[in-house]
Amino acid sequence: MKKFLLISVFALSAWLSEAQIPEKISAFKISDVKLTESQFFKNQNADIHYILGLDADRLLAPYMKEAGLKPKAENYTNWENTGLDGHIGGHYLSALSYMYAATQNPEIGARLDYFLSELKRCQDKDGYLSGVPGGRKIWQELHDGNIRANSFGLNDRWVPLYNIHKIFAGLRDAYLIAGKQDAKQMLVRLTDWMISVVEKLSDDEIQKMLVSEHGGLNETFADVYGITGDKKYLKLAHQFSDKKMLDPLLKEEDNLTGKHANTQIPKIIGYKRIADLEGLPDWDKASKFFWDVVIKQRSVSIGGNSMREHFNPTNDFSALLASEQGPESCNTYNMLRLTKMLYQTSADKNYMDYYERALYNHILSILNPVQGGFVYFTPMRSGHYRVYSQPQTSMWCCVGTGLENPARYGEMIYAHEGNDVIVNLFIPSVLTFGDVTLTQTNNFPQTPSTDIEIGVKSAKKFAVKVRKPSWCDNVTVTVNGQKSDVKEENGYLVVSRKWQSGDKLHVDLPMHLMAETTPDGKPQYSFLYGPVVLAAKTGTDRQDGMYADDSRGGHIANGPQIPLYQMPAVIGDKNSVLSHLKPVDGKPMTFALTGLSLPQFEGMNLVPFYTLYECRYQIYFPLYSEQDWATEKQRIAATEKAAMELEQNTLDKIFCGEQQSESDHFIQSEWSWNGADGGVHWRTSRVKFGYKMRAANAKKLVVKGFNEGRKIVVVIDGKNLGTFDFSKNGQFETALPEGLGEDFTLEFRPEEGKETARVTEIRILK
Repeated sequence: MKKFLLISVFALSAWLSEAQIPEKISAFKISDVKLTESQFFKNQNADIHYILGLDADRLLAPYMKEAGLKPKAENYTNWENTGLDGHIGGHYLSALSYMYAATQNPEIGARLDYFLSELKRCQDKDGYLSGVPGGRKIWQELHDGNIRANSFGLNDRWVPLYNIHKIFAGLRDAYLIAGKQDAKQMLVRLTDWMISVVEKLSDDEIQKMLVSEHGGLNETFADVYGITGDKKYLKLAHQFSDKKMLDPLLKEEDNLTGKHANTQIPKIIGYKRIADLEGLPDWDKASKFFWDVVIKQRSVSIGGNSMREHFNPTNDFSALLASEQGPESCNTYNMLRLTKMLYQTSADKNYMDYYERALYNHILSILNPVQGGFVYFTPMRSGHYRVYSQPQTSMWCCVGTGLENPARYGEMIYAHEGNDVIVNLFIPSVLTFGDVTLTQTNNFPQTPSTDIEIGVKSAKKFAVKVRKPSWCDNVTVTVNGQKSDVKEENGYLVVSRKWQSGDKLHVDLPMHLMAETTPDGKPQYSFLYGPVVLAAKTGTDRQDGMYADDSRGGHIANGPQIPLYQMPAVIGDKNSVLSHLKPVDGKPMTFALTGLSLPQFEGMNLVPFYTLYECRYQIYFPLYSEQDWATEKQRIAATEKAAMELEQNTLDKIFCGEQQSESDHFIQSEWSWNGADGGVHWRTSRVKFGYKMRAANAKKLVVKGFNEGRKIVVVIDGKNLGTFDFSKNGQFETALPEGLGEDFTLEFRPEEGKETARVTEIRILK
């Protein structure tokens, strides 16, 4: 087998097909960039502490069990022993690989070697490696063509393809990023095992499997092709590319509303990876179209997207701004990965403008810099708060990507075109590029400038290209204190000269205030200073569950919601909305917000959102005229009062058809399917579907659905409660039997020979 130069996860072997989409911009290896003092550096150290606080043997336990070996410790709880056993182990392997490459921390290196060696012991039996509980039974069923797939699972397991993708990705990263040769052999062997699972299946049968969330398996299989050059892996990557998602994108059709966001984004990364390796301009164009739609029409100011994990309608963000389940961290992690790939083949600096926005305002903000812990949902709801993971209790997907993020902070600060160095982000760091070093120092964004010092062994001619951000109208660059011959090319300021060691560039990046509405254009504003989203701290009371326990819903901030009419709005005119912000003397990046609807908030300070933690906050501010506010606050108050009373009386709730909500309630179904109309999710069945409810002292059942003339039979713990329909305001309610335990089973069945009405929401009331 041939030897390869280790470049990056996107490195292409020189002997692959000539028909590739070439890189115009090359990324540096993670190990080429070292962070220095900044919030990014502090967060990276906090992440190292969190990583080392995890028990490797507990993360390995699911793999040991599936390999028939005796585990050295028991599984972690939470998602790690309720069906997604082992998924954090894959993320952990990626995080160790990236963090070791980024820092050369010896404890991280030793942990990486140990974790990989123990995984190898698990795989040595027969080439299979996964923590999916009872996995061999599932894979044999699939091999035999027995495929039972839906959005929340496959063959009665919680998204096993998504789960196993994490170890594929971890092995890839251990090889390509950390240079571990054993990981390459393990990755190829595991991919050969997957080929053996699906080799007898038709393409249609494999597509049927892909109804279930499957992460970015198409990307990792394409990466194996990139590593080996063997086209059987490229074939596998095509087979695992979901055509139901790809085909509309090829036609530039946006049908994303209601789709589970982070099920889709990894697929697009895979389409892009295949496009680059194989030279498929239509797949590349489809990936760009997806990015454009998500970023420009479906993302909020911090760069994140989705509500309750799903893409919301592009013409109405009101539900997202009212929800405690705002943008999901995993989504933005994956959007940054896609952004990097699109930037490298296009050299379009607009991708880096988004990258900067999302990195500072979402990714940087999801790690608690003092106590540690990662955020799943970042609520856009005014006056709400975030929940932070704990190392021993919280095993969510956003913990997995959260572990990886700080190790990857440095990967796009710099790039290069041949020998020319590109400075994309203004983060204190040291780049080593052959015999050239660039040392960037600053107090950005508090001070809107950066200094770059060149180090060379001997005088050398090359260009330094500094990104001109979209938020800055007048970037100036000096060299050694003197004005220099600077050209602007494709959004970059280019200084080309023969550099001496000790030469210094000073870059001024003057900032100004901006006000952005949500993409639906409604008058609800987020304020930015330069690339930084500003937010107000609104209190610290009743942040219930701020540090998550190990419950299935522990990642959701379920504490009291402040009524929206009790949160401030701006009273004025859209043409002068920025006049309501005044700089606070002596406090960089701090602005007083004036002209508010509620006098107690007048002059509240707005500061960078990423500096806020363990508090309630407000990012978006609705704008009203004085006349409109007088009537609107009454309408909001009435609506909010009803909603608040319902929430306070709710013991448990399910949003049917939404993957995580249903998984958290251990859905069981036969001949059941789900969908979304107008952004409202639903589920129906020809046989039955049901959930495990957690509701001590439950008194009443309230069910919402579509009134289409179909009825539904309700069964509690196996006993028929009655037959109902949705003819009364799209819902029905009924008393629950006396003596129900804290846990009980709720089932819906159709009338004989028919199909159930479509159910959208279930609530158990006090």
